Amino acid sequence: MARKKSLPAGRQAQSSNPKIETEYSAKNIQVLEGLEPVRKRPAMYIGSTDTSGLHETLREIIDNAVDEALAGYAKHVWIYLNEDNSATIVDDGRGIPIDIMPQYKKSALEVVMTKLHAGGKFGGSAYKISGGLHGVGASVVNALSVWLWAEVKRNGKIYTQDFSKGNVKSPLKSVSKSRLNIDYFEDRKSGTIISFMPDSGIFSTTEFNFDVVKKAIRERAYLVPGLSFHLFDKRAGRENEVNYYFEGGISALVSKLNENKSPLHTSIYINKQQEEVEVEVALQYNGGYTENVESYVNVINTVNGGTHLTGFRMALTRAINDYGKKIGSFKENDEGITGDDTREGLCAVVFVKMPQDKIQFEGQTKGKLGNAEIQPVVQTIVKEGLSTFFEENPSDARRILEKVYLAAKARLAAKAAKEAILRKGALEGSSLPGKLADCQEKDPNLSELYLVEGDSAGGSAKQGRDRKFQAILPLKGKILNTERARLDKIIEHEEVKNLIIALGAGIGETLNFEKLRYKRIIIMTDADVDGEHIETLILTFFFRHMPGIIKEGYLYIAQPPLYKIQMGKEVSYAYSDSERDEILKNNGKSAVKSLPSDDGEQTGRRGTSIQRYKGLGEMNPEQLWETTMNPKNRILKQITIDDTEEADATFTMLMGDEVPPRKHFIQSNAKIATLDI
Repeated sequence: MARKKSLPAGRQAQSSNPKIETEYSAKNIQVLEGLEPVRKRPAMYIGSTDTSGLHETLREIIDNAVDEALAGYAKHVWIYLNEDNSATIVDDGRGIPIDIMPQYKKSALEVVMTKLHAGGKFGGSAYKISGGLHGVGASVVNALSVWLWAEVKRNGKIYTQDFSKGNVKSPLKSVSKSRLNIDYFEDRKSGTIISFMPDSGIFSTTEFNFDVVKKAIRERAYLVPGLSFHLFDKRAGRENEVNYYFEGGISALVSKLNENKSPLHTSIYINKQQEEVEVEVALQYNGGYTENVESYVNVINTVNGGTHLTGFRMALTRAINDYGKKIGSFKENDEGITGDDTREGLCAVVFVKMPQDKIQFEGQTKGKLGNAEIQPVVQTIVKEGLSTFFEENPSDARRILEKVYLAAKARLAAKAAKEAILRKGALEGSSLPGKLADCQEKDPNLSELYLVEGDSAGGSAKQGRDRKFQAILPLKGKILNTERARLDKIIEHEEVKNLIIALGAGIGETLNFEKLRYKRIIIMTDADVDGEHIETLILTFFFRHMPGIIKEGYLYIAQPPLYKIQMGKEVSYAYSDSERDEILKNNGKSAVKSLPSDDGEQTGRRGTSIQRYKGLGEMNPEQLWETTMNPKNRILKQITIDDTEEADATFTMLMGDEVPPRKHFIQSNAKIATLDI
């Protein structure tokens, strides 16, 4: 794949980040405790032992290489996903020190790989900024690997050592040639190679996901301008390769996130260092209604935000209010703009770099920054930067003011509409929609809500369900496309309003998942183009306005059968063409090669009849229960979000106002589309 390169977007201030020349040797390595607990309680160190924890091991080694780039020494990182499901990470940094640590009488490399909390990131000057697990990364990965070997090149010489499950398998030795026959490692004076095989006795899966790894290195490529990443998938049948290199940093990332979303102005870039903390922020408003803000600390994606994100949001609200009052757009006695108003159509990246040993994360996997002192630092820097931008770019500033002012008007209109439409007590369930056939069970953990396409199928579902725990809400026709609508319009739409009331958790600023009435919400539509469109509209609503439903794993899609196969008195159901053919084959019948006729039924050999269901309404209540609603037999697909950025871009492309991207998508995928004609 050709190298991807992005140039800076918008207005940028210059910042110097000089490389600090410091000695990096064994004396920089400090040890805090042993390695024994890791294999006993791996989740304490990597979050989990499922696919998330597996990828955390790879990220830890990658981040060690990135740390070399942050320190000013590495320019390239190579990642290989090997045929045997092992992984190899190579960088052209200084190389892990191999000289002897007197207090342990072992090489620094061995100590780093076998001692917990050992590394060059504690109290010394080898690393001012780091993204690794506080130096834990390499040793934890070693402890959780069947085998791991390291090669270090320093001063033109190559040293290697083998490990297994945290233990040393061979002494450190000097070799004449690297195990990997790669020219770029041979050509460089220094660097590090780490290759490891995750332990299948620890992890539920040991197969790395190419897309997950690609996303992780793409994030880091944006955050560390000038660092090249090269990812290769060497597994059978893959042959994937991707290269990332961005000079534009987080401004380029904001431009990418805002792609196809009609940006309202040039991106705003703020960069300033205050003592030991450097704050970088890029933001840009678009014509949409949803917020997309990402936050990072030392290349770690703080998915749950933290004090740096709070400081950014406070500064944004204050700066917009102050400028609006200054130019007369807002009167002194006006209610003013709230934080919610500034989030509509906002795309931003907040990136804080600070001494690694002073970071306080909430949780081992670093999902939220907890340093209280960071909030005022970010708030001050962002407020000053925004105020300066507004003064120097009045036309862009006015476009932003217009955007948030309209959002404020919509908020007030939505509040009034909500008071008029959702009467007192409605969200608590005292005035449930008339179409809702509720269940007897009151415990949300045991209750299910089926969202059914059409009144006909809804009637069958109501008759066929288990009334004790299954509720049915028929949805008439195609609901509102919530990608293109503000909240006041959404709650005025009859079908969406009924859905909001039925769920009981509210919407907008009143959203409270503790009041959610069902913790299994199942979309059940016809297996045709219209059904898939309705399904997509419902998914859009949840993704944009109740993403917590998806994140908590409460949203599912039902899988009704495509075929009813009757052979004499025996009836079978098939959920795909291949399953239909398998049923016929196993019963000694020849596979049907043509589709059914318009009436949906086809007769095969020996009196075999095959009915192709065109909709849920073609099944009687008993059939619908047995095939699609009975927990013992049914097939449900749980909706998850593996890549929020990719999901956001997909919904924008498919459901947004811009036609060309959607047209391009259709043209590009037309040949592989499965048509039900």
